[in-house]
Amino acid sequence: MQELKKINGELNAFSNISTSVDKFPFSVKDNICVKNVETTASSKILKGYIPPFNATVVERMLEKKFGFLGKTNMDEFGFGSFGTNNENVARNPFNNEYVAGGSSSGAAIATSILKYHVAIAESTGGSIATPAAFCGVTGFVPTYGTVSRYGLIDYANSLDKIGIMARSIDDVKITYDTIKGPDRYDATCTDNKIGNHDNKKIFIIDQMLDGVEENVRSHFDNFISKMENEGYAIEEKSVDVLDKAIASYYIVAMAEASTNLAKYTGFKYGFKNEQYGHGYNRFFTEARNEFGKEAKRRIVLGTLVRSASVKDKYYIKALKIRRIMLNELNKLLSGGFIASPVMPMLTPRIDDSEKLNPVEVYKMDKLTIPPNLCGLPHVSFPIAYRDSMPIGVQVMTSQFNDYAIMDFAKIWEEKFEYKYRYNIGEL
Repeated sequence: MQELKKINGELNAFSNISTSVDKFPFSVKDNICVKNVETTASSKILKGYIPPFNATVVERMLEKKFGFLGKTNMDEFGFGSFGTNNENVARNPFNNEYVAGGSSSGAAIATSILKYHVAIAESTGGSIATPAAFCGVTGFVPTYGTVSRYGLIDYANSLDKIGIMARSIDDVKITYDTIKGPDRYDATCTDNKIGNHDNKKIFIIDQMLDGVEENVRSHFDNFISKMENEGYAIEEKSVDVLDKAIASYYIVAMAEASTNLAKYTGFKYGFKNEQYGHGYNRFFTEARNEFGKEAKRRIVLGTLVRSASVKDKYYIKALKIRRIMLNELNKLLSGGFIASPVMPMLTPRIDDSEKLNPVEVYKMDKLTIPPNLCGLPHVSFPIAYRDSMPIGVQVMTSQFNDYAIMDFAKIWEEKFEYKYRYNIGEL
């Protein structure tokens, strides 16, 4: 445990660590409630919030005799792609000068350095796939609604999905079987049967590969070639509506985020503004100063796009585009899988990522947004190294075919040996 705390001091994987765990350990992203454990979503405005209950996924893990290890670091409220939008910047275990990915950065780091461990994480627009790829582990995001969100501190209700990070797809499946299923506390949680189609076709989408760096594309092409040798038919397709994915996603996400953040007023949920003699505007302005820069940006933009004067022009149109996209992708994916790189570039250095403006950062999510916007099951797993840093691939399929994704990843694991390599060793 002392060694883990020492390494955590270098990488900022955990926001807190349990003193002793005598069962198979699992960690929980810091926006998922654990009873009597501070849960802040990496935001100062929630500092000191101690939930009096467990999230459903936590309760189910404990019932199956998993041992709670600790809460993992993240971008504030999930707002970020690199794990840098917080007080304690997450650092990549392969080289701590590089980003770990976000927003589930701590979950990916913990999975990378701990040999025996699974992480309960959460994805809104790429928050599992990206850090899993940057840290060389497997990240799984289920079909929206198959895992209860009760006890999750919401970013965007119609987009948030609780998922899993692990060293192997077998560990992912065991964990998924533990946490999935209907929940009386979550009306959006479905009891639809989760299937497993056996189609052996991989679709490559033109729009998703535009702008991908050559050094990433070459490894992706090699992956596709190997899967073709395993009997998968490869077919190139064009899905025009994907050109609108980034704009639609951020309109919906910011609108919902601004609504969800409205409840943090300085009265409850952590931070308390005790200046009760101040006027209305001053009181709430002071309370909202506890939000970070990116959270404030999303509150402002989200409030704008759902305002009466422009709601039809932006928000309602974005919802219509999402529905069209879901229909088109579900129809295509009933015949197989869509594969792509996870990010259009190699893992960036921390100082380089901080030079990007917000629009440049948002564009980095172009590959992970489609399955997240549409609530499709997808998995990210490592396929190569370049300059000692891992490179991942993302594979998605149609709704409720979650086990088909796992079987796909299992084929890669079994056929093509992948060895974990660490700069700091493993625990």
